[in-house]
Amino acid sequence: MKLGKTNIKNLILIGFLILVGIGIWFAIQTKKAKPKQSKMSETLSNISIESKEKKKPEIILISVYDNYQINPELTTDWGFATIIKTPQELILFDTGGDSKILLSNMKKLGINPSSIKKIVISHIHGDHVGGLKGFLERNNNVTVFILSSFPQSIKNMIIQKGAKFIEISVPRKISDFVYTTGEIYGPPEEQALIIDSKKGLIIITGCAHPGIVNVVKRAKGLMKKDKVYLVLGGFHHPPISCIKEFKELQVEKVAPSHCTGDLVREAFKKEYKENFIEYGVGKIIEIK
Repeated sequence: MKLGKTNIKNLILIGFLILVGIGIWFAIQTKKAKPKQSKMSETLSNISIESKEKKKPEIILISVYDNYQINPELTTDWGFATIIKTPQELILFDTGGDSKILLSNMKKLGINPSSIKKIVISHIHGDHVGGLKGFLERNNNVTVFILSSFPQSIKNMIIQKGAKFIEISVPRKISDFVYTTGEIYGPPEEQALIIDSKKGLIIITGCAHPGIVNVVKRAKGLMKKDKVYLVLGGFHHPPISCIKEFKELQVEKVAPSHCTGDLVREAFKKEYKENFIEYGVGKIIEIK
């Protein structure tokens, strides 16, 4: 059977339309299959841009709660709290275990609780979050950065005291050049702070339950930088071998305190010499 010219043209047109339809369908499916950029990836990109474009500020770190003592006029207690002072604001990292001790030490250091607008809680243990309730009774005009895994009772308490909270799961910016690592699995889950200072990265840990070396590696990967100027806080009784790993990770200075353990602190002191910083309540570190 012979096909007329009109039929041939119709068949060609139908074939063309089928091919176009297949092409459109394939393009749609490819677009669907392409993974969306994760929140973490977006955060990493934003951090990298800020680090390159803005002038880095001077930073002052003040220990206001620790079981190690630098200033004999202050009270020691098992726990940890440090203030990060930037040209813009004061951030309180952890609140120790007792708000009376925390507020008393702050008063003796001349730090007004109302001057603090942001609080970051590293993890759920009482020696880090125990002073929060009493602090909020003095100053509830704050935003508290807590892990998303925190129990509802903590979230309810913050709301009842009239404060706000932000739940942290992935890395994000806390303030100019100050970032959280995001939730790191422990147990318990924990977050650490990263400050991109003039002299390099400063990493502050509450207890480093996920492993202090793991925290440092995460911070370096997050910031895409090799130079770590200072690692400070509780190292949670790490093995002595972590000192060698710190050297390999190019950590310039260390200030272990709280739950690090005396033997490990002494080993760090012996290895780091003048780059070892005695850290405890009342210590003030200026990074200019």
